[in-house]
Amino acid sequence: MQVTATRDARPVQEVAQAVTVVGAAEILRDNPQVLAESLRGQVGTWFQQTTPGQGTPIVRGLKGSQVLHLVDGMRLNNAFFRSAPNQYLALVDPYATERLEVVRGASPSLYGSDAMGGVVQVLTPEPGLSGSRWGMRSQAHGMADTADRARILRLQTETGRDGFGMIGGVTWQDYGDRRTGDGRAKPTDYDARAADFKLLAGLGQRSQLMLSVQYANQPETPRIDELVPGFGQDAPSSELFEFRPNRRLFYHGRYRWAPAAGWLEQVELHAARQIIKDDRRSRDFGSAITVNEDNKSTLDGLTLQLDARPAETLRLTGGAELYRDSVDSRRLETDRDTGVTAVVPSRFPDDSSLDSLSAYLAADWQAAERLSLGAGVRYSEFDIKLPGALDGRNVRLEPDDLTGDVHAVWRWTPTVNLLANLGRGFRAPNIFDLGTLGPRPGNRFNVASPDLDPETVISADLGIKIDRPRWQAELFVFRLDYDDKITSVLTGETTPDGRDVVRSVNANTAHLVGVEAGGRFEFGDAFELHGVLNYTRGDEREPGGMEDPADRVPPLNGRLGLVYTGWTDLRLEPYLLFADDQGRLSPRDETDPRVDPDGTPGWGTVNVDLAWYPSNSLELGLRVENLLDRRYREHGSGIDAPGFNLALRANWVF
Repeated sequence: MQVTATRDARPVQEVAQAVTVVGAAEILRDNPQVLAESLRGQVGTWFQQTTPGQGTPIVRGLKGSQVLHLVDGMRLNNAFFRSAPNQYLALVDPYATERLEVVRGASPSLYGSDAMGGVVQVLTPEPGLSGSRWGMRSQAHGMADTADRARILRLQTETGRDGFGMIGGVTWQDYGDRRTGDGRAKPTDYDARAADFKLLAGLGQRSQLMLSVQYANQPETPRIDELVPGFGQDAPSSELFEFRPNRRLFYHGRYRWAPAAGWLEQVELHAARQIIKDDRRSRDFGSAITVNEDNKSTLDGLTLQLDARPAETLRLTGGAELYRDSVDSRRLETDRDTGVTAVVPSRFPDDSSLDSLSAYLAADWQAAERLSLGAGVRYSEFDIKLPGALDGRNVRLEPDDLTGDVHAVWRWTPTVNLLANLGRGFRAPNIFDLGTLGPRPGNRFNVASPDLDPETVISADLGIKIDRPRWQAELFVFRLDYDDKITSVLTGETTPDGRDVVRSVNANTAHLVGVEAGGRFEFGDAFELHGVLNYTRGDEREPGGMEDPADRVPPLNGRLGLVYTGWTDLRLEPYLLFADDQGRLSPRDETDPRVDPDGTPGWGTVNVDLAWYPSNSLELGLRVENLLDRRYREHGSGIDAPGFNLALRANWVF
């Protein structure tokens, strides 16, 4: 079951969109550092990691703010969410996740700005105890491994009865220096803390209130690609570079009401506040100046959704969304030789803001016995303010856009569906695009770009989904036509310390095509074979220029595994993860210290997962990763992957 593609619970097989779902049991087996890591080897997704403690999913070749990220229906994307890989999804606790859903392809009517490559939604656990008597259930999960010297502990408790429940937990993660396939240890140690609480209360037979709070904190996380020389570098870019701290605090309330009669099925109201701290401490290599940054986004959201069925064959979903995001940003420079501290221009214009208001309507129509059609439309308007962003002058932009999509499902047979999707998505420029100021990775210096327009994309795909008793499969082919892409260009100027000055412009067009395939096949009573294969090709063109490969496009990649359950209380899964080489590099890839200018070599790892269930309430697991101790790097990442890794885990429900 999924809820993201249609905003209501429906089987994946029945929806037209390409959807990837990863459940809590699979996440716990993976024991990820960050949640996006659970999308490694999944259909239509790629995992990029600039530095430990961070990680970004790439969907159909797009990343960062080109993909909308949600937590329990509310936006994680904020005003300074980068269109490049970023750390913000890592501030959602993977061990407090019930399900991770990815809609691959633009979802403009239901989700609006940023949902160009797709939507990644995190759904957190809700209380589920029933009966008239008060009950309690607890869970403890622990893990330790050798490659990252990791230690993880999650404690969770749930209590409640019919009509009322509470669930909450705490997570502790601690990591040492990573041992990679060359036998070397990288300076990657950091720790993370998280806590969450959720209350669910029935307000009568047909209404319900949910209140929740989530907290995640990485007190001090190093950025490894700045601290270790990359490709083409004789020395690291920085002597010091720490995210100190990165923190997320999220308050969320939801009210649901289901009328007793009539065509209106449900009303759902959400109110939320998200506060993200992105503080940093850095010092360039060979410099005496230490830079301390304080950056904060406060994102308030209010959403209303109405679900209606005016006829047996017609379902309507409509609503409105209001978001207000304010940014506080400060930067200090301290000379360690003299001890003098000075206030300098901040990373973003202080007190800048990004507000949005949108309304949408989507319809699903059973047009014939075998044919289902869907269509939707959304209108969005924005109010963006950047105080003093341009030579001390205030800047204000008010872009708007009308977007929509159409979908079709043809039930060829009772177990085979043919699918088609077409949509026009967009992304409004945010504070990061418009007003980022100062040093950037790759020896660049960013200046404000206060006159950008929204980016747009035309997304189309064709697919087939098969759901038979002993095997399931899906195959999609897609194309994205990306216009007015915001890209960083050289101005021809340099700073006194030798950095190239860049600014952002709506300059490029890009075209991405690809194939996504996955399947499972059960044979005998104890075997299951599963596999994934993803391929994306991207090309990008500057005005009047030659066509080059698009930025950060993943190589051909996939997964092949076998699950054996023929032994009592044991589950054995040997599997391969693999990727072809990626020699199609964009001009920016070729100068990025994270990417080998000769291309990222292909790789493959042999892995084994063993789970033992001595009782219904206890699971003990052993995972062997990178059995052959290969040295490799996932394309676009800033650090080599772990070498041979032995991970032990235990999960106890009591």
